[in-house]
Amino acid sequence: MGKQAPIGVFDSGVGGLTVAREIMRQIPNERIIYFGDTARVPYGSKSQFTIIRFVRQIVHFLETKEVKAIVVACNTASAYALETIERELKIPIIGVVKPGARTAVRTTVNGRIGVIATDATINSGMYTRFIQGINPDLAVYGKACPLFVPLVEEGMLHDFVTEEIANRYLEDLKKQDIDTLILGCTHYPLLRSLIGKCMGVSVQLVNPAYETAISLRELLKEKELLADPLPEGQMVHHEFYVSDGAEKFEIFANSILPYDIRKTQVIDIEGY
Repeated sequence: MGKQAPIGVFDSGVGGLTVAREIMRQIPNERIIYFGDTARVPYGSKSQFTIIRFVRQIVHFLETKEVKAIVVACNTASAYALETIERELKIPIIGVVKPGARTAVRTTVNGRIGVIATDATINSGMYTRFIQGINPDLAVYGKACPLFVPLVEEGMLHDFVTEEIANRYLEDLKKQDIDTLILGCTHYPLLRSLIGKCMGVSVQLVNPAYETAISLRELLKEKELLADPLPEGQMVHHEFYVSDGAEKFEIFANSILPYDIRKTQVIDIEGY
């Protein structure tokens, strides 16, 4: 496949659209094939065995679209399945954990890093292992914030209920004197301003969605797979697929993407 082939991006649902948004911004010539596993969300409560099975099915689907690289735009899937799937693929695949962790290591001054994510991502210890693999002297404090995902998907980004829950979740982290906080779930960048307000100006927020887009750009450049610009007047055409609930997906996607989604196709992912 050539460099004009698309990029496959997938998530357990709509959260990975924050990664797709950053790819559109940072590498605007790249075409995206996005899959949201909306019928089986959330992944955070599933076993590693089940998550790996789901990811294999999604990767097989994306391979039928002849993608040149795959982005696992889901922290839980990155934590539990990426290393296994990477060994089975011939094309490049990256997740969202390592780019965010590397940036946090570069950012921290006092050596105290916080991570907020789903229960599964926190319990996996993936961020801690990777951060301390770079620098074992760094302290990592994790906090699961499971209610953030449904609040984001209900559009309650600036609601007083969301602010109250954020204050409760983040209270313990504020006591740990962290100076860097990783938004370790792809939904969480949509709460960035609220989280920043709760944590205060002394804490730097790391958005793995942005860092993943930058890492993808470098990977494609290294592999000589960066897409050429389209002729003047032509637009990049992205494709969107889900396992259920196309209409609800489109409403959410069109509220955050710099690209108007006109069609989302439902597919039987279990068939892959």
